[in-house]
Amino acid sequence: MKHFLKLNEIQRNLLVGSIIGDGEITKIYPNSRRKNHSYREHYGVKQEAYRIWKSEFFPNLLYLTKKSSTLRSKSCALFTELYPHFYEKNAKQIPLQLLKLCTSPYLLAAIYLDDGSLSISTRVNHRLKKIYLTPHIFLYLQNYTKDQLLALQCHLVETFDFNFSISKRKDGHGYILRGTSTELTYRFLSFLSPITSTCPSMFYKSSWERRFKQEKEKLNETHKGYEVVATSPDRFKNYSNKEIEKIISLKKQGGLKDKEIAVIVNRSYWSIVYKLRELRKMGLI
Repeated sequence: MKHFLKLNEIQRNLLVGSIIGDGEITKIYPNSRRKNHSYREHYGVKQEAYRIWKSEFFPNLLYLTKKSSTLRSKSCALFTELYPHFYEKNAKQIPLQLLKLCTSPYLLAAIYLDDGSLSISTRVNHRLKKIYLTPHIFLYLQNYTKDQLLALQCHLVETFDFNFSISKRKDGHGYILRGTSTELTYRFLSFLSPITSTCPSMFYKSSWERRFKQEKEKLNETHKGYEVVATSPDRFKNYSNKEIEKIISLKKQGGLKDKEIAVIVNRSYWSIVYKLRELRKMGLI
């Protein structure tokens, strides 16, 4: 693993996550003049900015060929070294040995930005004229067997404390990974935000605030007069008097933003938004 270990920690994790995701290590066919494998990652035009973002972590390794919409490398010993970890009989597999060396959030960021999805379920309460939006995280890795996904699932739990469930799917090998709760979704997006916030072109799946705003604007057009609400895992968790006093003080005297208050009192952003709305209605702010 001498070539792989020469990469820095971010590069190792981002590269492994990318090969698990959209990337591939090219094959060497019989009678080929090539001695080494190379990397290749095809993309749609709309995701070019994301691939440029990714390539900037590998200035001497990866480059874009825009004509063919491909992020690629030259043939090199690194990918020859990695090939047997990712392929068995030319079939792609989860690199179990390499996962032990990948404990940085960049691994998870690459897998999610490549193959993940921020899906939204909608529940309409016509009596209260409220629409509840609930975000869900999916990792569409159906090209891997259930056993391999179970191994990846264990790694994500043990390394990052994110417990994804195995969910059935009709295509591929029939299984994907799905977030188990709304709490996981918010925590997952927050955990990756220091990385994903540097890639604006992918905010549609990495920023819940951006997605919520977009969905809300659409629903305001189709359901006029309805309030659009984001489901929060601790929305109904009671606040102590001490917490309420602290929130009022921070808002009145400090003029802090809702995000900053959420961090200080250890509540989710959306829980603070709801509580501040309630306190304003009561005339306390």
